[in-house]
Amino acid sequence: MATITAADVNKLRKQTGAGMMDCKKALQEADGDFEKAIDILRKKGQKIAAKRADREATEGCVLAGTTADSTFGAIVSLNCETDFVAKNESFVELTQSILDKALAEKPADKEALLGLSLGDLTIGEKLTEQTGVIGEKLEIGAYETVSGAYVANYIHAGNKLATLVALTGEAEEAGKNVAMQAAAMNPVSLNRDEVPQDVIERELEVGREQAREEGKPEEMLDKIAQGRLNKFYKENTLLEQDYIRDGKLNITKYLDSVEKGLSITEFKRVGLGV
Repeated sequence: MATITAADVNKLRKQTGAGMMDCKKALQEADGDFEKAIDILRKKGQKIAAKRADREATEGCVLAGTTADSTFGAIVSLNCETDFVAKNESFVELTQSILDKALAEKPADKEALLGLSLGDLTIGEKLTEQTGVIGEKLEIGAYETVSGAYVANYIHAGNKLATLVALTGEAEEAGKNVAMQAAAMNPVSLNRDEVPQDVIERELEVGREQAREEGKPEEMLDKIAQGRLNKFYKENTLLEQDYIRDGKLNITKYLDSVEKGLSITEFKRVGLGV
């Protein structure tokens, strides 16, 4: 049986972030082998991850960023169970490291992101390890990307909400302004053509029923509902929304005032409970 010193325990604690007693037990079980001890701690994390799989990870950190050439952007939401953990500096740093990896590697989806290497572990393995260290369920709540001629991002204060917008041309200030618009106004789609059909049908049905309740003639219901649908488009599609900094312009007109023909091709918005 190897002699486990306090220095050994402290070294493993610094390497893994696990508790002192957990590190001591792992080293004892591994007979002083650091690699085996790390595996033991990771296995503990896997057990905790499985045990807590039914817990709700509704808190967390949402960060967005773009590549150096501003043609690709990503949002990563790393979720946990409590706000206390979400605000911890090391948790925010972990989220940032995952985002940095996403920007460098541009994985196609969340599964591909989890398979990327982060040091000696994959991102998925790192989250399992940290579940054991922190004692809370950790998961990638969302991973979204945007590509375009110019991509801008916005992170709302508190790291609970982030957006990306892709523009047809380079316009840094306008890009940030529209990214803030998307965060504040939560549009359902970029334009009316992209509104899901079930949403359209629901809005029309609500519009008809409201008109009926108001005593409007049956033959007028469809026309009235269509008019209310048009109002819905103006309030809920990004390009038609009134610009929050100047209500005399909608987003399409605002962008055109910045540069003739400037527009948005895509946007993404990720928030925790917002």
